Amino acid sequence: MSAACVLGAMASYGQITLDYCLSKADENYPLIKRYALVERTQAIELSDIDRQWLPSVSAYAQATVQNRVPEFPSALTDIMAAMGHDMRGLGKAQYKVGVDVTQTIWDGGAAKARRDVARNATIEGQASLDVAMYAMHERVMSFFFAALLTSEQMRQQEAAISLLESNLTKIEAMLAGGTAMKSDADNVKAQLLASRQKLTEAAHALSSYRRALEIFIGEGLDGKTLEKPSAAMPADLSSDRPELKLYESQVRANNARVAEIRASVMPRFGFFAQAFYGYPGFNNFESMMNRSLSFNVLAGVRASWSLSPLYTKNNSLHRIALANEAIAAERETFLFNSDIKVAGQNEQIEGLREVTATDREIVALRTDVRKAAESQLDNGVIDTFTLLAKITDETQARLAAAYHEIQLLNAIQQLRYTINR
Repeated sequence: MSAACVLGAMASYGQITLDYCLSKADENYPLIKRYALVERTQAIELSDIDRQWLPSVSAYAQATVQNRVPEFPSALTDIMAAMGHDMRGLGKAQYKVGVDVTQTIWDGGAAKARRDVARNATIEGQASLDVAMYAMHERVMSFFFAALLTSEQMRQQEAAISLLESNLTKIEAMLAGGTAMKSDADNVKAQLLASRQKLTEAAHALSSYRRALEIFIGEGLDGKTLEKPSAAMPADLSSDRPELKLYESQVRANNARVAEIRASVMPRFGFFAQAFYGYPGFNNFESMMNRSLSFNVLAGVRASWSLSPLYTKNNSLHRIALANEAIAAERETFLFNSDIKVAGQNEQIEGLREVTATDREIVALRTDVRKAAESQLDNGVIDTFTLLAKITDETQARLAAAYHEIQLLNAIQQLRYTINR
């Protein structure tokens, strides 16, 4: 069964995992639409590059008047006139309608280089989106753990309320029997009201966190509980963050531009053809004899070589080399900061593991003390103030234990987020 199916099955049974929330957030986050836009932009750009290999066709029509045109020498004109031929020369009014066609045969590798640039630009754009999408995960995690912690706090408050209600029942019975004062019952009632007030505040906070999660994942969470993530540490602490793939894509995009620069200094070869109907034609002698329109065709192969890119080639290549060095420095800085952060998170996790181990012992001791205080109250040895203090101590110990447990799980997930493991 695939991971997606497992996550979906867990969600259907009322358990929502952090991985499920992150997966659904990826699908629902509006930025996801830009992936399709990047791909469509690449398709359009590649299509434009391919169309450059199609023949270039241009049609034209022109009419001109010239003050001077080629003419026969006057001696020859006189001789031809004597023989009955009118040698007027070319007419000063000239006109034609034609079509010019050019076809690239070899462009020096420019089109291939441009395709590589376009493809690598798309990969770079997608990698940049991956970084933005991954940053969104941290927001989802913050709401998830805030909801987890608040749920645990509510559970402990409910346990404290249940404990206070039980003791209030006993004190009211003692009050009826004359072994307790009204102020004893009032103290417990006041503490009970304060605990219920905190429970109400926590319930509203939990509702806001769950609502934020619902917006991120695009579905309701009614009737579903959030499952605590695993406390297992990642086996590999090396970084696999999307930023590293972005740096790699930036270098590849720069290297693709190197090929484009080298192609710009290569010669071009192409086929050309010209066809027109008009006057004068290519046969100037005939056009000088008469002013009739004619159909003319010219075709050939052309080689062209622009030397201008040679002037800036070395500087352009040097700029790309400097850009790659800057990317390498940025990547090294990112990994350096990541290593520092991972080291700190490891220490935090180790500290929280020790704290949570102590929490269990503290909660057990506070519970024993509270039970002893309840017994002492029954025997009239202590008053309700002392009992409430012991109940508060136990509640605080349980809340601290719950907080430290969630904090430990959050620290482990933050470590996983830092290295993307």
